Amino acid sequence: MTLVKNGAVVENEWVTVDDDTIVPIDQPAIVSANRWRNEKERLRQRNVPIGLRLSSDAVVDDIADALDTIELIALEFPAFTDGRSYSTARLLRERFGFEGEIRAVGQILRDQAQFMLRCGFDAFELAPGANVDEWIDGLSEIAIHYQPAADTRTSTAVLRHR
Repeated sequence: MTLVKNGAVVENEWVTVDDDTIVPIDQPAIVSANRWRNEKERLRQRNVPIGLRLSSDAVVDDIADALDTIELIALEFPAFTDGRSYSTARLLRERFGFEGEIRAVGQILRDQAQFMLRCGFDAFELAPGANVDEWIDGLSEIAIHYQPAADTRTSTAVLRHR
C-alpha cells in the first residue's frame, strides 16, 4: 500500500503485526491495542519503535499511559461513513498532546483528506489503485478554514481580527 505523509509519498518502514504473529525485533511494528495491553512490558523494552492500531470504537483513555512510548497510532476507518476516528485523532492531538504520527488506515477517501488533516492526521495509507497524485493535490486544495481545529492553520475568524 502507498503511504502519503506530509503531502508526499514516503516509504512505509512500519509493519502491521496481527495478534497471533511474532513481532519482529528489528523493524518498527504496529500492534493492536489488545496486544499492547497484554504485552506492554515486553513491547516497551524494544530498541525499535512501536505503534498502535486502534479500531474506530477504541477509547483513547485506555491507551493514554502508553503515549510516551508510542511513536505512531494508526486509526482505522472500517467504512468511509464511520467517522469516530476523526474524534480520536483530535483527542490525541488536543487533549493528550500526542506528537507522533497519526495514520489513517482502512476505507479512507480523498474527499476526506482535508478534514483528516484538520483533525490531526498526518499520514494516509492508501488503498491499492488509489490515484496518488489526486490524493496529494487534495491535501492542499482548500486554503481557508472557518473553524479552528487540531492543525496549525489559522481560521478565518482569527484572520479577520488581524
